[in-house]
Order: sequence, then structure tokens, then C-alpha cells
Amino acid sequence: MRFRHPDGSTVHLAYCTNVHPAETLDGVLAQLRDHCEPVRRRLGRDRLGIGLWLAKDAAHALDTDPAALRGLRAALDRRGLEVVTLNGFPYEGFGAEQVKYRVYRPDWADPERLDHTTALARVLTGLLPDDLTEGSVSTLPLGWRTTWTDARADAAHAALLTLAERLDALADLTGRSVRVGLEPEPGCIVETTGDALATLTAVGHPRIGVCVDTCHLATSFEDPQTALDALAAARVPVVKSQLSAALHAEHPHLPAVREALAAFDEPRFLHQTRTVGSTGRRNGTDDLGQALAGGALPDTTPWRAHFHVPLHAAPAAPLTSTLPVLKDALTRLVGGPHPLTRHLEVETYTWQALPPELRPRGRAQLADGIAAELALARDLLTDLGLKELP
Repeated sequence: MRFRHPDGSTVHLAYCTNVHPAETLDGVLAQLRDHCEPVRRRLGRDRLGIGLWLAKDAAHALDTDPAALRGLRAALDRRGLEVVTLNGFPYEGFGAEQVKYRVYRPDWADPERLDHTTALARVLTGLLPDDLTEGSVSTLPLGWRTTWTDARADAAHAALLTLAERLDALADLTGRSVRVGLEPEPGCIVETTGDALATLTAVGHPRIGVCVDTCHLATSFEDPQTALDALAAARVPVVKSQLSAALHAEHPHLPAVREALAAFDEPRFLHQTRTVGSTGRRNGTDDLGQALAGGALPDTTPWRAHFHVPLHAAPAAPLTSTLPVLKDALTRLVGGPHPLTRHLEVETYTWQALPPELRPRGRAQLADGIAAELALARDLLTDLGLKELP
């Protein structure tokens, strides 16, 4: 979906396909048929943006076989879909029964991460619509904190510099610019926008920036205005923003609240949980179950958990979502005289990890839910003065 910003630029809205597990190119093509096109039809649109997640095998097939890349591009056109952004965070196995810490491997100290991200950038130049020359790729925030060493930090920094050189060369070769954004996430080396600033100031290249995930921003209790102002002041580009909402518990000491939270403690994904005390100190656990076990996390102030809940359907009381944080972030991102980013991506990948009574029953209900999220995002954008384009 495309929108005209008051300054005349185009802002793109997509939804991320990591909600539809697929490891191969055939699986990606099936996603377009079974999920993405039905969502487009529900929205009554001739064209719908999707943020493709390409696992390593699918990315390799597209990067090494020009005919396969042309075939995917033709399938996108045929189904009324377009791609300006890729989710390069998960490497493989995102549809496995248990993902947890595996999603952070390989990290940016491993050569596989550089090679995979370079392949994604090359693929994206072949998928961009004919009238566009700018694409984006989001990637993991260096690595998970417990495995990090000074040597790994040096290797990651060198890899990002090499990536920047490759992106420059790719732009010279194709006439299309791809930028890559580190996506701050709780528990990682780059957990907050402040961490991102420190890393990216050292890298110092305009093709390497930040992907602002509003669920992660909220889980870390960052103020959107403060965080985004700091990025703008430092001239660190917001390559893209993932529009998502975290799980919020205002009174985690109450038994009814803990019972409600326990329904979201599931075995597939990691649900980092955070709270901020009266002194402003952030406390956290790696997973929601650890927080609920008692003693690991103070419960006198609100908790937020890294669980991407549907934008249009906040959990039932006594829980809620951080949709207000998303709205505040979006106002700063695109509500000013010029947008801080032109690539927006709804990313609720946890539909099938929701408590059983909230999960969609079949493809049709999932398509209904994704379409409802995109409709909400569309309304937020038009309320900020953007005009939806055909």
C-alpha cells in the first residue's frame, strides 16, 4: 500500500510474511497464493505491499538463479503484490516448533550473516517495482548478549563495514539503493536506540541504519519521541519501522494478572519481559515464564513482554497492548513535515502462538486478522495527513 506524504514523498505500508513459515522458494510462492493475495482482496486493493521473509535456502536459490528471481517477480506482479523491504532477521527455522534463542544465530560475527544479508540485498534489487529505486532490509541487532566477546564485536563491526561497501557497489551496478537496518531487541547487544546510536556512529555509513520495531521499543520502555529525536539528531537513518504492539500488564502483582499473562507463556518464541522501577532502572528476564516464576522481576511497576499481539485486538482485561506507543512512534516517524522513514511493515508473526482461544482457525481467519491490522495502520496514516494512493 502506498501513501502520499504531505511533502510529496511516497510512504510504503506492507505486512511481514514471517507469519507464514516457508523455508524454500516453492514455499514462498505458495505464501503469495494462499495468504498474501487473499489479504489484498480483503482490503479491496489492486496492489498490496509485503515485507518478504526469505530463509537462507530461498534467498540462495533466488540469488544464484536469475530465472528463479524473474519467476518470483512475475508471481508478485500477477497477484497484485509488491516488495520494497525484506525481513532479514531470522536466518532459518522460524516456523519450527521451538525458535527461542535460535533466531539470533548466526550473528554478525559469523560470516554466514554477512553473506546472507548481501544475498538479500541483491535479490531485493531484482524484486523492486519498476518505478522504485530504494529498498530496505532489517537484520538482527548484532547478536545475543551472553555469547558476545570483544573479538566478536570487532568481527561484527568489520562485517558491517564490508556490507556497506557491498551495498555501495550494488547501487553502482544496478542503480538501486538498498539500506540495511539493525533492529534493536531486548536481550541483544543492541537492545535500545541508544545502543544502536553507539554502534552506528562507529560504522558511520548512510546505508546502515536502524529498523525501529515499536513492540521492542515499548518492551524496553523507551519513549518514542526521545528515541527518534536522538536518531534524527545523530543523522542515523531509520531504514524502516516495524509496526507492532507488545503485551502490557499494569499490575503484575495481582493473581488475576499473572494468570492472564501465563496464557501467553508459550514454548515457541522468546518473550523477553521488562519493567522499570521508580528510580528509572530497567529490569528484565529473557522469557515470560521466568518472570512469572516469581522473584526474578519486581512486580510493583508495570510489566511489558515481547509478544507481538494483533494491532487491532488488544488482549482482554486485565491485560492490554502497547498500541499507544506505536501511535506515538508513528506520529514522529511520518507525522512531521518530512517522514523519518518511508518503509512501514506490520509484523505480527505470533498469530499461531496466541492463547488457543485467540488463534485464527484456518487461512481465512488469519487473512481476516492481517487485513484488519493493515486497515488500522492505514487509518492511522490517513489521520496523520497521508493520502492513500491507488
